[in-house]
Amino acid sequence: MAAPLDSADTPCSPPPSSAAGDGAERPAAKSEAACEDRSSVEALDRLLPPVGAGRSPRKRTTSQCKSEPPLLRTSKRTIYTAGRPPWYNEHGTQSKEAFAIGLGGGSASGKTTVARMIIEALDVPWVVLLSMDSFYKVLTRQQQEQAALNNYNFDHPDAFDFDLIVSTLQKLKQGKSVKVPVYDFTTHSRKKDWKTLYGANVIIFEGIMAFADKTLLELLDMKIFVDTDSDIRLVRRLRRDISERGRDIAGVIKQYNKFVKPAFDQYIQPTMRLADIVVPRGSGNAVAIDLIVQHVHSQLEERKLRWDLAALASAHQCHPLPQTLSVLKSTPQVRGMHTIIRDKETSRDEFIFYSKRLMRLLIEHALSFLPFQDCVVQTPQGQDYAGKCYAGKQITGVSILRAGETMEPALRAVCKDVRIGTILIQTNQLTGEPELHYLRLPKDISDDHVILMDCTVSTGAAAMMAVRVLLDHDVPEDKIFLLSLLMAEMGVHSVAYAFPRVRIITTAVDKRVNDLFRIIPGIGNFGDRYFGTDAAPDGSDEEEVAWTS
Repeated sequence: MAAPLDSADTPCSPPPSSAAGDGAERPAAKSEAACEDRSSVEALDRLLPPVGAGRSPRKRTTSQCKSEPPLLRTSKRTIYTAGRPPWYNEHGTQSKEAFAIGLGGGSASGKTTVARMIIEALDVPWVVLLSMDSFYKVLTRQQQEQAALNNYNFDHPDAFDFDLIVSTLQKLKQGKSVKVPVYDFTTHSRKKDWKTLYGANVIIFEGIMAFADKTLLELLDMKIFVDTDSDIRLVRRLRRDISERGRDIAGVIKQYNKFVKPAFDQYIQPTMRLADIVVPRGSGNAVAIDLIVQHVHSQLEERKLRWDLAALASAHQCHPLPQTLSVLKSTPQVRGMHTIIRDKETSRDEFIFYSKRLMRLLIEHALSFLPFQDCVVQTPQGQDYAGKCYAGKQITGVSILRAGETMEPALRAVCKDVRIGTILIQTNQLTGEPELHYLRLPKDISDDHVILMDCTVSTGAAAMMAVRVLLDHDVPEDKIFLLSLLMAEMGVHSVAYAFPRVRIITTAVDKRVNDLFRIIPGIGNFGDRYFGTDAAPDGSDEEEVAWTS
């Protein structure tokens, strides 16, 4: 993120001239003008009302800075403002859409600050903060030239890509991942790289034209208008555009009088009547923000999702195993290796050795389900050989941490140049919900066949969430292969029922899961036995911190 100009870091002395004549005068004049602008910024700071303790003014030159992590750090904790895919029920579908809040108001009215105050007061860990600034339309060359001269109206509804805004918000409410453009205010253009956001419990959408589109309004569950005095808005805009966006005072005032103020009077202020709540004085109105937070809390309570393990356990009793399941043939060799790794007396070295052997066999077996096509090659003897070759674009492995990463070496050993991604899912101790805490996926994964790896699958909870993450990244369901050394029938049925086109591949299926959701007879806690860590107090198959499948 580009830092604002600072008079302490940039001395206000003209650079040495390198040539005689008028050309040598211009750099000095430009530097003096920049110094005047910085002095003006300091003067503008004194006109603004004091900012709340601990808060710093917003500093940005792009709508979504790529280098800035999607976090809001407060004095108490870190809030993941990029969100996460919401949890899904035992059918693999989302029970309730996210709660969407719209924040409208004039330019520099404090919408982003109010949004951050609401996020902090809500005390929920998963929030999407979406700015309308990201959705300015791509300018033509003529419009670029107008913008450089402060003659392009960025405060008109036509300046925004409402079709993209609506489709983005619809996907976020459905829990899907979206690509959001990154707008550079210094060049008036979209950056090449877009930012990925995910659905969450709460979505806050803020912008000057947040209420200017009928379809967009229908997506908002709560509409808030931030009403701030016009003089304060002007001072804030002057300070922001000079210090953060490299503008000069004359240009900012010209743009304000020609476009910003008329647009507010014609397009923005009339939308105040559409708001459910009007917040006078913006971020300085703590009472209004408290009332908003109380209402959102009540709405979230009504929409609360619970992962119903009891329903999951009883949903598929006595049903035959699905046709999408493939179990490695139980040869004496395979059964012998299972005997060793299931034995509680087996040493850690032997456990690791025979687990790796099973993983290699499992992955080799899984690769036989990939699509192949006929091809002809010529042998060294000059003869044609009618063979087979992989018919897909690429293979990507995705491990569910931590146990799933133990399968990565076996995959790399049989798939040359395979790409690897990772997913970490943890349990919310208050709600019992599995939640996505870390995600790293290769680019363009939607074109690949994806091998999703976890060593044990008991309830199927983490596996289902991991599949949802892949689907939200546009990976086709029939291109996902779930691999596990050991699965419980309950987990097999859960995944197959929710995602009937996902191929499930394992070396063995055990029939029962006990009241603690341990696989019976099972293998114990795979991660603890493999990594040599202490077992969970209840001896559960699940990871001590992460919610495994």
